[in-house]
Amino acid sequence: MAKRKKFRMNKVSYASETIFHVIIAAFALMCIIPFIFIIIIAFSSAESLRTVGYSFFPTGTTMINFNAAFEMGDLLWRSFANSVFITIVGTFLALLISSMYAYGLYRSNYPLKKFFMFLMFFTMIFGGGLVPFVIVIRNLLGLADTIWALIVPMLMAPFHVIILRTFYRTCIPESLLDAANIDGAGEFRTFFMIVIPLSKPGLATIGLMTAIGFWNDWWHALLFIRDRSLIPLQFLLMEMQRNIDFFRRHAAMIGATNIDMTELPTQGLRMALAVIIVVPIAFAYPFFQRYIISGMTIGAVKE
Repeated sequence: MAKRKKFRMNKVSYASETIFHVIIAAFALMCIIPFIFIIIIAFSSAESLRTVGYSFFPTGTTMINFNAAFEMGDLLWRSFANSVFITIVGTFLALLISSMYAYGLYRSNYPLKKFFMFLMFFTMIFGGGLVPFVIVIRNLLGLADTIWALIVPMLMAPFHVIILRTFYRTCIPESLLDAANIDGAGEFRTFFMIVIPLSKPGLATIGLMTAIGFWNDWWHALLFIRDRSLIPLQFLLMEMQRNIDFFRRHAAMIGATNIDMTELPTQGLRMALAVIIVVPIAFAYPFFQRYIISGMTIGAVKE
């Protein structure tokens, strides 16, 4: 009598696995190809963009787009250093504040949990508006024309707190923390020695979103920074692009009729600026991915 094959619900056939791989590969190409396309346009000449448009095979290449950015010299590198400092320090402080706030909301025995929960949700629903925000940062806190004006307004996001609180509830049993308290550990020691190591996947996810937010921020520099030595990279590149667009539109008015407007970098410069902005923050992905993977293996059951 032939032996019956054991049916497995989680078994995937070779054909299905191949289809899944093709779909995932296609999705990966959809994510990678636009960035490759941006790099190609950044190196394309203005003549190539006029004749063949946006193409993977330009008729001419040039470095004028990157030269226009690098001609700023020390100002460019200073703004780059400002963005790096803002991103690193801001991400660290934002993770610390958000994780501690979420930890308080996670603990069932915290007496002020309902008050701080209401306070958090209230700020998500109602906002004071732009004018009170500027008054608080400029007059009340006195942070105008300081690097902290670009860090403090983004230190805590209620949405990130909700994500971390949910992560604590689903992945960290409160009985584990109670056992630590019985052994004599205080709340700070429990938080830093137990909660933080077990929360690496959640912290890495929030940290990545926070780092991207700090790196791409230019709005706060527009509101609070007048000192050119404190502006971040994104504000500098946006200002440079805005100045070139203004020059092209008003060349005749300012008497620059002897300059060929078609030779000024516009679309190519936008793509070059996008490359300068994207490449540094792209290195953050492998860093956070390493912590996500290592955090997911904590507490794994070995058989």
